[in-house]
Amino acid sequence: MKKGINKVMIMGLLLVGINGIAQDRNLDNFRQPDKEGINVFESPKDTASTFDGVKVKVGGSFALQFQALDHENSGAENLIEIGNNFNLATANLDLDVALYDGVRMHLRTYLSSRHHPEPYVKGGYFQIEKLNFIKEGFLENFMQYATIKIGHMENNYGDAHFRRSDNAQTLYNPFVGNLIMDAFTTEVGAEVYYRNNGLISMIGITNGKLNQSVSNPEASGASFLAKLGYDKQLNDDLRVRITGSMYNTGQVPNSYLYAADRAGSRYYLVMENETATTSSNFRSGRYNPNLRNQISAIMFNPFVKYKGLEFFGTLETATGKADTETDTRTANQFASELVYRFGSNENLYIGGRYNKVSSEEVTGEEIDITRVQLGAGWFMTKNILAKLEYVNQKYDGYGVTSILNEGEFNGIMFEAAISF
Repeated sequence: MKKGINKVMIMGLLLVGINGIAQDRNLDNFRQPDKEGINVFESPKDTASTFDGVKVKVGGSFALQFQALDHENSGAENLIEIGNNFNLATANLDLDVALYDGVRMHLRTYLSSRHHPEPYVKGGYFQIEKLNFIKEGFLENFMQYATIKIGHMENNYGDAHFRRSDNAQTLYNPFVGNLIMDAFTTEVGAEVYYRNNGLISMIGITNGKLNQSVSNPEASGASFLAKLGYDKQLNDDLRVRITGSMYNTGQVPNSYLYAADRAGSRYYLVMENETATTSSNFRSGRYNPNLRNQISAIMFNPFVKYKGLEFFGTLETATGKADTETDTRTANQFASELVYRFGSNENLYIGGRYNKVSSEEVTGEEIDITRVQLGAGWFMTKNILAKLEYVNQKYDGYGVTSILNEGEFNGIMFEAAISF
């Protein structure tokens, strides 16, 4: 009993200490995790500094879904029986620290996710806006427009990843599910940005590895990233952004660009067989083209917001090959989102998304996957969001022995999310 009381007292003191450090939760050059972070892509480049000492911001996210989906196929392989119920809640823990004038750290830990019942670190990075720690005013004319990120972090390939659900952080996503072909990976590397008068440019390099280890040196290599675009608030009502991004693995033998999200998808156990489990089959409803070698991927993303109406598009093509192949294959993706935000401070929205993937499988099959999502959301506060979504996804082109032959799932998803 005494040990338990001591633990409670220690935790209480720690929380009081953290609370005292983090009374001012505003950080420079920081994308807010709540409603204010919607339609923010790269972290903003603040013109004025508020640094007056080390500041720690403790944040987090929580998400819970009620799933009412049905699935079916041609009967070539039996699907697992699924019903209507709540999914296991997911949670994130974020630590953001202002370390020096123009230097910030971010660390995200998945406390619970679909794939891992135990916590694990997603990744973290340093973000550098000034080089005053080298010398006061060092390269200040360049750093006025430049940003440097270094760490084991989420690659900035495309703009779609800024609107996706990242485990429990779902407030940026107006829908419940991410794209069918979900480009997302975390690798060790560095990115350098230059932004001036609407121009956006970025170049980056990583080691191309999802799982870091010295035990397999032949699996090491270099991946290259680049982004070029324009983002401008043209007047009080109209904002226009368009970017083009590329990701190239060079000679990296095992890339995970479309298979790196270990947190899992939102459509639990859809189109899985009778032996499937929630954690082992955690990418239900997504498509991995299995392009692991010599990947060359390009994504274009237009974004237009006029008053409360916003459009976001994704046009993507990727080439590569599996370990056993000698020739490369191509996978293409198209997505179009239209969202209308209204009400007090745009706290309500309705929207729709059409998403299609066309790809050549390792088996030679030419497959198509199409998805329609219709959604609505209500920000009860800037930190609390309730979403409702209807989803319908269909599979075409799969062979008669595939579990996805004439496959389809559809139904309703409800998600409640909190981020702070």
